[in-house]
Amino acid sequence: MTENRYDYIIVGAGSAGCVLANRLTEDARHRVLLLETGGSDKSIFIQMPTALSIPMNTKKYAWQFETEPEPFLDNRRMHCPRGKVLGGSSSINGMVYVRGHARDFDEWDSEGATGWHYRNVLPYFRKAETWAFGGNDYRGDKGPLGVNNGNNMQNPLYKAFIRAGSDAGYFETDDYNGTQQEGFGAMHMTVKNGRRWSTANAYLRPAMDRDNLTVVTHALVHKVLLDGKTATGVRYEQGGKVHEAKAAEEVILSAGSIGSPHLLQLSGIGKREVLEKAGIEVKHELPGVGENLQDHLEFYFQYRCKQPVSLNGKLDWWNKLKIGVRWILRKDGLGATNHFESCGFIRSKAGVEWPDLQYHFLPAAMRYDGKEAFNGDGFQLHIGHNKPKSRGFVHVQSADPKQAPTIRFNYLQHEADREGFRDCVRLTREIINQPAMDEYRGAEIQPGAEVQTDEEIDAFVRQAVESAYHPSCSCKMGTDELAVVDPETRVHGIRNLRVVDSSIFPTIPNGNLNSPTIMVAERAADLIRGREPLQPSDAPVVMDDQWQTRQRPGQAKRALA
Repeated sequence: MTENRYDYIIVGAGSAGCVLANRLTEDARHRVLLLETGGSDKSIFIQMPTALSIPMNTKKYAWQFETEPEPFLDNRRMHCPRGKVLGGSSSINGMVYVRGHARDFDEWDSEGATGWHYRNVLPYFRKAETWAFGGNDYRGDKGPLGVNNGNNMQNPLYKAFIRAGSDAGYFETDDYNGTQQEGFGAMHMTVKNGRRWSTANAYLRPAMDRDNLTVVTHALVHKVLLDGKTATGVRYEQGGKVHEAKAAEEVILSAGSIGSPHLLQLSGIGKREVLEKAGIEVKHELPGVGENLQDHLEFYFQYRCKQPVSLNGKLDWWNKLKIGVRWILRKDGLGATNHFESCGFIRSKAGVEWPDLQYHFLPAAMRYDGKEAFNGDGFQLHIGHNKPKSRGFVHVQSADPKQAPTIRFNYLQHEADREGFRDCVRLTREIINQPAMDEYRGAEIQPGAEVQTDEEIDAFVRQAVESAYHPSCSCKMGTDELAVVDPETRVHGIRNLRVVDSSIFPTIPNGNLNSPTIMVAERAADLIRGREPLQPSDAPVVMDDQWQTRQRPGQAKRALA
């Protein structure tokens, strides 16, 4: 067994780990080891944005986790892929850039993650990015993360969808990551110069030439090494050999919302009954490890398109070849976008303060694996209820680190979540039936016009809904009995051990999770280094001032018409 010594050890080269590796090695005095179970991200299927469905469904690049039978989804087992490659899930995700609503972070603060309110986190969102259209009080222009709108909504269906939202009485928003999330507008993606701009490209690659950073791939971490209540290093396996690495300062887990709680449990940190059932000695009882698990669900609302403008006509092998060749030669065209170029964020009902429903609009009707759902032209909306009340868990099954943990989200356990998806169906139909979509809207493919009653909608949702691949909150930050880390990201009761990734979110934000995960890592890097936090922002947040009495701003106007 070999042994090496560092100041900091980071487990997981994903959305958070790559950020930490970059920021901690800015100080040449810090010797940092970054461990990643996967390997290189230098694959055309990772780097070409339009190929996003391939790495997500490839064992080489992603942990292909599967849930236990979900009792409120007709006992379906749900796919839960997590990045296993440099860049982690930022190398396999859909590249959608959504920060979440300002109130999501105020909610974190109120839940016990003191200091993580919107005024404090906005400067870190700005620090992380370079927005293609220039910096302002909300957007950054000097950060590592390139963000743009892909092909700038050249397909006419994108803008028709935005107009339909306006026709239905909702806001139009110039920048949902800026002053106002609520409404319909252009969607943003982490793409730069036509390439997926993962955290491996944005943060890790620029840091890999530093002498104080060591990156080890194909390394499976077995456990955190403890001396009493102090973390001293990690044990990991590479190429069939077991190694130990020691950390003079801290061990930082950035293995994600499945990997981080699992690794804590393998190390003897967690709920006593879970550890004892798995045959693991309890080193530190911490009952919240692996609990509070949350995720976003979504389904595809699909329509036939009356005009031949959708991407369904580009899914044959010849067109795919042309798109790929153009991307290889020029890094532009349909290969340089994730195709989610317009979107919407709305509130499901009056009395909901900030948006809880999210739309991704796609000018095609297809499955997540990239295959056509039917013959002919079509379009679809990915729609989901984004503030779920159902909670699940991640539980270690044995002391063998190669055995996957038990995962159950308890999707749709809470009646409010089922009600939210009924709202999704009814509000979406109303939006797509606005005049702006008349020249494009054909027959409803899914759910189908016959699905109308609460019971019919519930049955459809149980069968059709899929994960949006946003697992989070399984090592929540706070001070209550289920909190795993404190507001400084330090594991309660264990010295020199932190968790920094989406598992520490107290609640799931209204949006995709890559951006807030990067923000968390940016802010945590300053906490770890003992640096003064960035100056809080006073940028205002625009919200519907009549949210308590109306579901959308145009509702009263429409009722009088």
